[in-house]
Amino acid sequence: MLIKKPSDIKSSEITDKKLYLNRRQFMAAAGAIAAETALPGLFAPPSPAYAGEKLPGVQKSPLSTAEPANSFKDITTYNNYYEFGTDKYSPAVNAKSLKPRPWTVAVEGEIKKPKLYDIDELTKLSSLEERIYRLRCIEGWSMVIPWVGFPLSALVKRVEPTAKAKYVELTTLADPKQMSGLRSSVLDWPYLEGLRIDEAAHPLTLLGVGLYGEVLPNQNGAPIRLVVPWKYGFKSIKSIVRIRFVEQQPVNTWMKSAPHEYGFYSNVNPRVDHPRWSQARERRIGEFFKRETLMFNGYADQVAQLYAGMDLRKYF
Repeated sequence: MLIKKPSDIKSSEITDKKLYLNRRQFMAAAGAIAAETALPGLFAPPSPAYAGEKLPGVQKSPLSTAEPANSFKDITTYNNYYEFGTDKYSPAVNAKSLKPRPWTVAVEGEIKKPKLYDIDELTKLSSLEERIYRLRCIEGWSMVIPWVGFPLSALVKRVEPTAKAKYVELTTLADPKQMSGLRSSVLDWPYLEGLRIDEAAHPLTLLGVGLYGEVLPNQNGAPIRLVVPWKYGFKSIKSIVRIRFVEQQPVNTWMKSAPHEYGFYSNVNPRVDHPRWSQARERRIGEFFKRETLMFNGYADQVAQLYAGMDLRKYF
């Protein structure tokens, strides 16, 4: 199996970054220190490049949820990023090898203005906003994350898609020297994702460059990633190096790997189960009890019209 449902999710307090270490976390940290003493180097702490660098001029967004955000520790130590390991804790350690500067993103395909963007030029296409979004993963866990980024629609508008542009295809960096997970054949690299162009241009769709007001840590997809809050987390592709506007629907990585389990749309839908587990309930990281999964991850009022008349069981 390529994705496993976590059987034991660490509990942590939903709180401000500076106050996240509660008693249970302190005990866990003490255990980790003891283990590291016994096996030096095995439990090396993560050291993401640029972590802690503040992003200037970030504006609060009215699109944010009113729910409290998960702690910085939760968000940066429990990650899906197979390029750095298939368990949830490896990316926080292994992603320190990623070099997010210098970085370029090629924007090409069915557009009038193709261009190779430097990351700093790209982030100036629109004002940076902090958006507190829910994140729901297909394995049954969720978080609330204060992303910093700018709407993908700003890029769509800038490059002027032609009439042939029906979809947006996004590709992750694939460099075995920086990404130890690429040495395995668990997926067909590079990681590729896609959106319909109206999904890409929706106001909720974000190109994320930070969280908690700081530059995006490596394990969270530095230096630039997609955030689509009404879809399962694997759609929000990380460390983007190419964005192509295309006429045909892309075959994204998980569809190619297991088409009976992962569809192109991957909208959060409690009525459509994964073949191996239910999607009706979820466990918010930091909470003991499960909660009901919301249609479109709670963003139905904003996005349901995109799928009017579609059979969401067929187009999952």
